[in-house]
Amino acid sequence: MCGIAGIMKRNGRAPDASILDGLEAALCHRGPDGKGRYLSGGLGMVQTRLAIIDLETGDQPLHEPAGGAMITNGEIYNYVELREQLSLDDSGIVFTTHSDGEPALHLYRRVGLEFAEQLRGMYALAISDPDQSQLVLARDPFGIKPLYYVETDDAFIFASEPQALLKAGLVKAEVLPSARNELLQLQFNTGRKTLFAGIQRVLPGETLVVREGRVIERRRRTALPKGKPREWSEQEAMDHLEEALMDSVDLHQRSDVPYGLFLSGGIDSSAILACMARLNDQPVRSFTAGFPGTDVHDERDHARELARVVGAEHTEIEVTREDFWSLLPEITAAVDDPAADYAILPTYKLAAEASKELKVVLCGEGGDEVFAGYGRYRGALRPWWMGGRALRSRGILDGFKVLRDDPRGWRDGIVAAQSLGADDGRTRLQVAQSIDVADWLPNDLLIKLDRCLMAHGLEGRTPFLDPRVADIGFRLDDRLKIRDGRGKYLLRKWLQKVLPEAQPFARKRGFSVPVAEWIHEQNGRLGPLVAAQPGVAEVCHPDRVRELFKKNGKRAGLATWNLLFYALWHQAHIMGCANGGNVFDALGDAA
Repeated sequence: MCGIAGIMKRNGRAPDASILDGLEAALCHRGPDGKGRYLSGGLGMVQTRLAIIDLETGDQPLHEPAGGAMITNGEIYNYVELREQLSLDDSGIVFTTHSDGEPALHLYRRVGLEFAEQLRGMYALAISDPDQSQLVLARDPFGIKPLYYVETDDAFIFASEPQALLKAGLVKAEVLPSARNELLQLQFNTGRKTLFAGIQRVLPGETLVVREGRVIERRRRTALPKGKPREWSEQEAMDHLEEALMDSVDLHQRSDVPYGLFLSGGIDSSAILACMARLNDQPVRSFTAGFPGTDVHDERDHARELARVVGAEHTEIEVTREDFWSLLPEITAAVDDPAADYAILPTYKLAAEASKELKVVLCGEGGDEVFAGYGRYRGALRPWWMGGRALRSRGILDGFKVLRDDPRGWRDGIVAAQSLGADDGRTRLQVAQSIDVADWLPNDLLIKLDRCLMAHGLEGRTPFLDPRVADIGFRLDDRLKIRDGRGKYLLRKWLQKVLPEAQPFARKRGFSVPVAEWIHEQNGRLGPLVAAQPGVAEVCHPDRVRELFKKNGKRAGLATWNLLFYALWHQAHIMGCANGGNVFDALGDAA
């Protein structure tokens, strides 16, 4: 896990050292263990390192004899197998490090742009190829690791975070209206565009070729397998699932530093706990968050019991209303590519605690998308006359009449993902899953995980987002995903076998954070502050925003949370305010 950035000038002249200094400084929190720099002709690259694998010789850039150099953010989990494969051929490759990234660089030299097809891991990487006078960028197919770029009249610039491009003075902080509409209605953005005009994402699974500061080629590796569901019996499917999941968790534990687990007590993290307990001789380190004194379901008791059963060393943290008001400005400042997911609060606080003793944690993100766990999938399968509806058909602010203008086009990205996901032979359920994998997963859940953990120098790993696991889970027959009104049927069945104390078939309340409760407690004070914030006032009727904050209920709570998040985000990233103090201090300064 690291920060990477670079600039390729169109005129071939060496980039200004001050620009590279600015990019490096903006990414230092992602890599506190070292720095690396590369210069060749019109290309300059920087990397800040969080040392996880090969602590002694793994500094970057990595080099190969033909003159290529690479910087990378993330982990290539199958690096051991790739080293063995490359060492057995007749190419005469000599490895100079034990880094997980070096095999990818040699693989590029051997097979060219198809090298990414053989990588199993999470990565955003940049390769300088002086022989071809080109820069190659690649991102993992699920989009676990972020990568952004800007194209100007005189250069192509890339970085792990948009804020690095802004702080280096390479682009102005201006809101893209269409992306803002998406954020206010969806809580995340779809596709290539970000909320910053001019800053774009390298798409999940995409490989870009850049020459003379211009993108000349794009290739895309898909995250989900093609083909209709396999005709496996339940036992056959169970056997394949166990093999793939155990293999994935085993690979995701490859590390030269201590690692642990974020344990919520839900199906996904409990399944990973079961695998880790079987694979490790030492006790698993687990961390759980809870919300004392609130109305939301608190899973600490259940997580504590599971930790006891497997002999894990368990840590619990409390997330309080005081944390909400004091930490939220700090968190929104860290989430520069905005994901208005209320789980950012417990994720951020868990990361702060875990980073005191670990550098790596495994997490359950991706289980719902791969094994069909969300209730909205069941809704998408029902006909309209039984209450079914299209995925994400209703915006967060719909019906509250707070927006000045109709947010047209906010659903265009979802429609595009649905069209692309409708592959021959896929079921309606698979199409619904593919929509979430295209945008919700990389642009909400994984951005949340990346920014909240990297703010504390902690690497997050997601065993469910592995090509082998996805090939099993996504291509299960629908009846092995949803049964008796519950999703993730086969995963529950497997968990019942290996860790029955997890009670995978018991009725459970979904994970939630009591943001609506906390906001409603301060609605009279908070509503006027949010309504007056320039980013909100620009797009909303202030008087209706104030009225919205007086409402109670789940939908109103989500709407007020979304507006509060956007108010703080706009203040930090567009207006450039420091966001010091608590929420009220921050909003009061801007009002």
